[in-house]
Amino acid sequence: MRIGIDLGGTKIEGVLLSALGETVTKRRVETPAGNYDATVAAVVDVISTLQAELPMPTTVGIGTPGALMHPEGIMKNCNSLCLNGQPLQRDLESRLGYAVRIENDANCFALSEAHFGAAKDASTVFGVILGTGTGGGIVINKQLLTGPNQIAGEWGHNPIPVSVRPLIDKDRICYCGRANCIETVLSGRGLKQTYHEQSGQTLEANAIAELARTGDPGAKECIEIYSQQLARCLASVINVIDPETIVLGGGLSNIDRLYETVPHSLEGFVFTEGVRTQLLRPTFGDASGAIGAACLWPAI
Repeated sequence: MRIGIDLGGTKIEGVLLSALGETVTKRRVETPAGNYDATVAAVVDVISTLQAELPMPTTVGIGTPGALMHPEGIMKNCNSLCLNGQPLQRDLESRLGYAVRIENDANCFALSEAHFGAAKDASTVFGVILGTGTGGGIVINKQLLTGPNQIAGEWGHNPIPVSVRPLIDKDRICYCGRANCIETVLSGRGLKQTYHEQSGQTLEANAIAELARTGDPGAKECIEIYSQQLARCLASVINVIDPETIVLGGGLSNIDRLYETVPHSLEGFVFTEGVRTQLLRPTFGDASGAIGAACLWPAI
């Protein structure tokens, strides 16, 4: 058994994961938004509750909306702002009395799909988060690639390719302070802004996707533009790491049209003829973060 924790902006979910990747027990609580001390206490409570179901303590991995900066041991790049600058790992280990491992939630998503999900038969996997933000993780031969800066796979804060710029009306400022990050077009906010540019109306991303599904011409056009943006951004990743499989996650991964349009739209932007990279739906949905976090430790 291994314990995995998904520390999100709205919920904290913990799972007991078997060696075969089966979720044996699950526990979910609300995240105390904006309160670091209460968040630490809530995570410790979820872990302790799961540990109590076992005859002896097991390993714990935690997925977070940011990254652990080394050697300082403090959190950075977190959408949950109260975590930034905090020694989350040290505080949790102090409360629990044993070591835990922490990784970015997009990395945990990629691990879950590479070990037990849609990409379990692939040797190189790029896991993509398309939701409130845009993130990614790289898994090679079931091992997570992190890098010395702990940012491997963070394609959301690369600038959009030149080929994407004609698909937006004006420059977009990212929350990170830079202009035209990939996240500004591929996140839910990005889709919302594209729809506003096309129609003059303001709708949330899920409403746009639903309108497109029911045949609304404006929404369908917006999803088509989004598909082209996604394809051109993914092409730059394929040109660098050439993964066997790309798995989409996050709320926007539920848009069926992406799996029909994006593979064909890669042609002409990837430096090859006949792109062989597979684009797949996720297996685990919003459970991926906790499952992948458990995979931060080997099954023993």
